[in-house]
Amino acid sequence: MQVKAKAKYIRIAPRKVRLVAGVMRGLDVELALSKLAIMDKRAVRPILKLVNSALASAAHNYNLAKENLFIEKITVNDGPTYYRWMQKAFGRATPIRRRTSTVDIVLSEKTPSAQKKAKKQSVSTVKAEELAEVVKEGKVVKKEDYKDVKHSDLKKANSKSLIKKVFRRKTGM
Repeated sequence: MQVKAKAKYIRIAPRKVRLVAGVMRGLDVELALSKLAIMDKRAVRPILKLVNSALASAAHNYNLAKENLFIEKITVNDGPTYYRWMQKAFGRATPIRRRTSTVDIVLSEKTPSAQKKAKKQSVSTVKAEELAEVVKEGKVVKKEDYKDVKHSDLKKANSKSLIKKVFRRKTGM
């Protein structure tokens, strides 16, 4: 299970934020939080908020334990640059670029839980089997009812002619 979080428009240059992000990459969440607590950089505060946000969503949405998580990936990209002007001698002006950052973080489990993956696979195969039965009976099928059915599951459950009957479009299905 992976938990993703994103912080956009951080008003710190990406080069400075990457220094903090590089320290955390691949660490356990608890160890990363303790390292952030003692670092003396301005970028620590937004990254700490981002890690805490990812932890909260992992606990609330997926019931994952904090002890079982580590930082799989953290990337720092450029955000929009704000242009300002500074007065110079003889009536000139020079540009000042205020850079912003976008930080993406992915938390992953150390030991994966298999029950959630099994549920997702079984739901799509059940939908494909249900679709095959409905088509055999000759009923009208609405495409919206079977949006989450994967093409590979349909192939397993049915022949190619069934797919052509149900989804009449020219996208290769």
